[in-house]
Amino acid sequence: MAQSKPNRRMTIVEVNDWDGSWELINGTPYNMTPAPTPIHQRVVGELFFALRTHFGKTGCSVYVSPFDIQLDATDDYTIVQPDISVFCNTDLIGDKRAIGSPDLIVEVLSPSTALKDRNNKFTLYERVGVEEYWLVDPHNETIEVYALSENRYRKRKVFGRNDSLLSFVFPELLVELSQVFVD
Repeated sequence: MAQSKPNRRMTIVEVNDWDGSWELINGTPYNMTPAPTPIHQRVVGELFFALRTHFGKTGCSVYVSPFDIQLDATDDYTIVQPDISVFCNTDLIGDKRAIGSPDLIVEVLSPSTALKDRNNKFTLYERVGVEEYWLVDPHNETIEVYALSENRYRKRKVFGRNDSLLSFVFPELLVELSQVFVD
């Protein structure tokens, strides 16, 4: 995960003109172009399938990366591409990107993104009001689920390969992790 070290904060408009796929967090660009590993793609695919199957019945939309999300319409310095995002307010989906906070974000950790996902994005998603945040560790076969309570991620539960993940925000959402962490 290449990170640029500019002398100043970059804007979304500037990064849009660059080749490749980029995230921008508080004006710092991160190159998202390197190809993910097969295990990363398999886990993303299985989770997308489970979430799309569930949310397809509810009117919510599920998106898989690369899909740009400008979490705050007034913030010209931050645009992210989570592995998976769920929007129940489809009015937030524009022609080029979503503008506003999704209800659920899933990030699948890799050695090059783990610190950013656990620190920068965790704080960012909490601040902008993403209701639920899943951090997936494909190597340890776990998913950490965080949910907002009083504007902070105060609810936390860790699920393993043999567990049934039950969402805090969507109590009818149940994901069998043996189907996600397949050999």
